[in-house]
Amino acid sequence: MAQKVLVALDQGTTSSRAVVFDTAGHMLAAKGVEFPQHYPKPGWVEHDPNDILTTQITALREAVKLSGVDVADIAAIGITNQRETTLLWDRETGTCVHNAIVWQCRRTAHNVEWLLKEGYGDMIRRKTGLIPDAYFSGTKLAWLLDHLDLHERAEAGELCFGTVDSFLAWHLVTGRPHVTDATNAGRTMMFNLETQDWDDELLKILDVPRACLPKVVDSSQVIGMLDTSILGRPIPVASMAGDQHASLFGQACLKTGMVKNTYGTGCFMLMNTGEKRIHSEHGLLSTMAWRINGKPTYALEGSVFMGGATIQWLRDEMKLISTAAESEGVATSVKDTGGVYLVPAFTGLGAPWWDMYSRGTLVGMTRGTGRAHVVRAALEAIAYQSADLMQAMAQDCGATPAQLQVDGGASANAFLMQFQADIMNVPVVRPQVMETTALGAALLAGLAVGLYQNVEDTAAVWQRDLTFEPTMPEHEREHLLRGWHRAVERSLNWLEK
Repeated sequence: MAQKVLVALDQGTTSSRAVVFDTAGHMLAAKGVEFPQHYPKPGWVEHDPNDILTTQITALREAVKLSGVDVADIAAIGITNQRETTLLWDRETGTCVHNAIVWQCRRTAHNVEWLLKEGYGDMIRRKTGLIPDAYFSGTKLAWLLDHLDLHERAEAGELCFGTVDSFLAWHLVTGRPHVTDATNAGRTMMFNLETQDWDDELLKILDVPRACLPKVVDSSQVIGMLDTSILGRPIPVASMAGDQHASLFGQACLKTGMVKNTYGTGCFMLMNTGEKRIHSEHGLLSTMAWRINGKPTYALEGSVFMGGATIQWLRDEMKLISTAAESEGVATSVKDTGGVYLVPAFTGLGAPWWDMYSRGTLVGMTRGTGRAHVVRAALEAIAYQSADLMQAMAQDCGATPAQLQVDGGASANAFLMQFQADIMNVPVVRPQVMETTALGAALLAGLAVGLYQNVEDTAAVWQRDLTFEPTMPEHEREHLLRGWHRAVERSLNWLEK
């Protein structure tokens, strides 16, 4: 009998990927297809929904072809996705009424200001675990309904709202299920973590009709069969999870207190808090880790908006490097930044600052500052932002985590990972399989179709590759962090409200 395999669809901010795994977690093939970003106004970010769909289908077909596996041996497909990105489409035709509004987009900052002015902030945080911000889907959906005058159509059930997981499921699964999983629902600012359902009070405040919202399902659950036109046969689509939650699962952070950080477009640090929701006093979010068999597992999360995107900025806008991989060599060509700090608050600052009006700042330059200093400062900024998240988690939980497990594209940068360990004073552990987001989606799908007997069985798939031990003297660490925080202060509240 042929070995069963699992496929993950990993729909990200800048590309759509598909990855084929065997049940031991070995990657058999992967394919990524990039797609354009659209910036109609400063601070606005959009995607063409057709780009999302077509690149994901192309990636799936190509990955399966590259793997050489028989389609009949694919046991299940999992979906993981960029979160908070908001789509609204016609229930009959599947055509979106507008471009997807991307999670990075800040167009609804004024909506958030109104929510806070009206005194809804604490209630939203209590119910959803989220700090009101333009980052989340609720105000994006409200903006679409208001600006396109679609309230009546939404109320009549003619329109479907969804994050990317929901959009893909509707278009790829036979019968067009309108569903989302609990992790993605938890990022909308409309989902009550306690009741595990859409919250009527929040829907009323945002003026969002329940009729346009998807059904909330478990993260590991068969939602239907892949349309036969895509791979030639029906295959169970058996998991849906936001990318950061899938990564937490793929990193085998199954025990309370375990922490991972994903270095993608942004950086996202999650700590498994088990059955307990921790209300952060230091700017972090309480969110879903996953929901399996109806049972929620919770997490603390900190979000850095500009992680790998900072390296893209160096490459594409500033032309300081020609490839992302080049950044490591350029950064290590100088012994330090020469006192230069880059605060990449290009779309505001996330946790623990939560400042929608901060903007990118480059400080500490002298006549001797050169290209390499700026490139090094950009890489160090990714580590500084993540260190702020780790510090907030340690304060909320009363203890510093034993280690940080890392993944994502920028975790391949050895300079960045060593500096991360040094500036946090915590060992940084990199796994053998770097595609942990895709791996998590695949494992959740395998769990749903019985390839793994229970959640604990999936942990055996994770394998350690490298550990970066901290070596920086304490006085140097304190000096660097002090300079970083002074630089952050200068970026705060830059835009006039």
